[in-house]
Amino acid sequence: MERYIGVKIINAKEMNRLEYNKFRGWELPSDENGSDEGYLVEYIDGGKANTKEYKGYVSWSPKEVFERSYRKIGVEEFLTFGLAIDSMKKGCKVSRKGWNGKNMWLWLCNVEGEWESKEGETYQRLPYIYMKTADNKVVPWLASQTDMLSEDWEIVK
Repeated sequence: MERYIGVKIINAKEMNRLEYNKFRGWELPSDENGSDEGYLVEYIDGGKANTKEYKGYVSWSPKEVFERSYRKIGVEEFLTFGLAIDSMKKGCKVSRKGWNGKNMWLWLCNVEGEWESKEGETYQRLPYIYMKTADNKVVPWLASQTDMLSEDWEIVK
C-alpha cells in the first residue's frame, strides 16, 4: 500500500453508530457497539447521493478517525495557512481574522494561458493568488511570514 493525505470540505454532525444505523434504516450488527461515538459525514465534493435527506454521499466515521482527519471551520474555528491554500484550490475564498482591513479576501486565479506584452513577446500565464482589498481593488498577493505561520485563516462565505 502507498500512503496518502487528503483534504476535503465536508458537512458533518455528531451521531453515534446506532443513530446512524437507524437513520439509514439498517439493523445494528450484533458484533457492533451502538454507543460508539462518531459523525455522520456528507461528502459535498463528489460522490452520488445515497440518501434522500442529503445531496452528497453520506457515511459514518468513528470519532477518533474523524477528529484526526478533519478540523472544524466556522465561528472562532480557524485554519492553518496550508489548509487555507487547499481551500482556495477547491474554489473557496479565504481571509485572516487578524487582517486590519474589512472585507479583504484571497482567491486562486487558476486561469492559465498566454499573455502578450506591448512589445509582442508572449509569456505563459500560470495560476496565482489575488487579494480583494478593503477599498474594493484587486491586486496580486504574496504571503508574509506572519501570514504563513498564522492559524486564524477562515473560509469566506
